[in-house]
Amino acid sequence: MKYARLTKQQLEELQAEFINFLATQSITAEEWNTLKKEKPQVAEEELDVFSDLIWEGVLTKVTFLENISAQHMHLFHLTEKEMKLISIKVMNPDIDLGTEQGFTWFKNNYQSDFVEYLTASKAYTDDKNLDKFTLIQQGAVITKGELYQWFDNIIG
Repeated sequence: MKYARLTKQQLEELQAEFINFLATQSITAEEWNTLKKEKPQVAEEELDVFSDLIWEGVLTKVTFLENISAQHMHLFHLTEKEMKLISIKVMNPDIDLGTEQGFTWFKNNYQSDFVEYLTASKAYTDDKNLDKFTLIQQGAVITKGELYQWFDNIIG
């Protein structure tokens, strides 16, 4: 398995897609139920292959990720050739960007001496989607990129 197995909830939400996937493998609903009972390892492998296919499709389309913690924001723009980063550090220990109050403080003080910015870019490894997946595993979430684009206009 290249990525991670989808959760039970994700698999339930993708039930129609999973049924189509099984059909492409020429596996009927009856055969699937038999597989689960008699050859659970094979059924697990099918779930892993399906999960990887879904992740591959999602990761190919991802262009923005955000990883926000109490005092840091890491905003990623995943372009065709490289990963671009805007890193924001809040140097006020009383502020937690994960709260509404902390984020409101930040919006009012983003130009203050209590906020540091860093920009960087990095080439992908040989596996661009795995690079993106690694960022997600480290806590990043997929976004539409509004925050990245706003900061890019300010500091760019």
